[in-house]
Amino acid sequence: MLTVERPSDQMLQLYHHHAAPLRRYAFRLTNNRTRAEDVVQETLLRAWRHMLSTEGEPPVGAWLFTVARNIVIDGSRTARFRCEISSPEVPELPDQLGADEVNAALDRMLLAEALTHLPETHRAVLSRSFYLGWTTRQIADDLGIAEGTVKSRLHYALRRLRLIMLEMGCGTNT
Repeated sequence: MLTVERPSDQMLQLYHHHAAPLRRYAFRLTNNRTRAEDVVQETLLRAWRHMLSTEGEPPVGAWLFTVARNIVIDGSRTARFRCEISSPEVPELPDQLGADEVNAALDRMLLAEALTHLPETHRAVLSRSFYLGWTTRQIADDLGIAEGTVKSRLHYALRRLRLIMLEMGCGTNT
């Protein structure tokens, strides 16, 4: 990204480069155009504050997408909390049903991100076991390793995946 003298010019340039991709990303996460627009606005506002507080370069795209994802997650948590404390006679609204789909999509994204931190040997057995539904024998034959090795790799892969997910702030220690 080009360096610009004034912060307002930096913000304008940031908006022109990232608003449309952020909007598409937020819409995929929320499945709601209005909510997606709010997420983009809040993300760019945080970028603006970040630029003013650090007096440095504007945040890069990856940072912006992470902020947008966190805003969606926070919104989902808030919506879920409001739903939990509401009175039982209030019917569920369609937007509240959409929050479950958003949470499921976010869970899939977080899991995919966590899987990238595993060694390829562990990803290979996990994907064949859980995504393809293969038996340990089928995995062993396909990878040319012993069945015991498959079981061991599955065990250590799941253990490591659990730790990675905890480090990412997903789940609990129990």
